[in-house]
Amino acid sequence: MISISHAINTNRLLADLPSAEQAALAACCEVVPLAFGEVIYQPTDTVTYAYFPIDSFVSNIVILNNDSRLEVTMAGLEGMLGIALVLGFNKAPLLAVVQGAGVALRIPAAQFQALLPTSPTLHQRLMRYLYIVMNQLANSAACIHFHRIEERLARWLLMTQDRAQSDHLQLTHEFLAMMLGVRRAGITLAALALQQRGLISYHRGDIIILDRSGLVAAACQCYTQDCALYANAMATP
Repeated sequence: MISISHAINTNRLLADLPSAEQAALAACCEVVPLAFGEVIYQPTDTVTYAYFPIDSFVSNIVILNNDSRLEVTMAGLEGMLGIALVLGFNKAPLLAVVQGAGVALRIPAAQFQALLPTSPTLHQRLMRYLYIVMNQLANSAACIHFHRIEERLARWLLMTQDRAQSDHLQLTHEFLAMMLGVRRAGITLAALALQQRGLISYHRGDIIILDRSGLVAAACQCYTQDCALYANAMATP
């Protein structure tokens, strides 16, 4: 298990905080493992912890009619889970499921909220991250409606690669279909098209990204817009 200090300096929301804020954060958090498929929150659950992923990543999923599911945002080392706590809410709006196993920093909700008034740099970063998440939710709605499955699949693979920090991903057609809210046949055709272009290798749930720059070109513009939004929002004085 990695140290708390290393974990704080790996998550991009927490890295390079003023020393006093880092010390206050370190005093009330712990490093915990997150297992693939683990449910962090169910919709309407009381949020008892805030999580800052380190080498894990989590999908936030909308559930309709108890069986229809669609991923709307993803959080890895660039973000956090439990962002509603920053606004004073403690109810989870979405299903949060671990899609990439690893570790995360975990902080009790009450202690996390108590930190914010005395941690202005952290508070500012979290408010900016909230702005980013709001934009991602809006962009996801437009992306689902207007962009082709092949473009959306390329975008999703890039987002996953960024957070997994690996070119090798294990993703079945069934899982990808659920995450993108499409039929399995649509994922099969889209994956085949990307493979025929030499961008990925896909066999029995194993995906290897062969040409990242080509995959970026194949993805809808939402991917580069999301990256630019994050960079600009976090860099603003």
